[in-house]
Amino acid sequence: MKISKLPKETSQSLVYRFTKAVKSSGVLVEARKRKFRARIKSDNLAKRAALVRVEKKAQYDKMKKLGKI
Repeated sequence: MKISKLPKETSQSLVYRFTKAVKSSGVLVEARKRKFRARIKSDNLAKRAALVRVEKKAQYDKMKKLGKI
């Protein structure tokens, strides 16, 4: 995107025109989507997380059965 200063245009109006062009183009929205996207877990990490969940549930059930929760 190339924006150059028009004749008899103030710096403020140039900045205003530039920010308007950037907002309408959607560049910032796309950059934010890429920056804050949720990363996909690897298979090993997903399996490990599942095992931890199973172990915690078993421990919780055991404590509940003993009356400690």
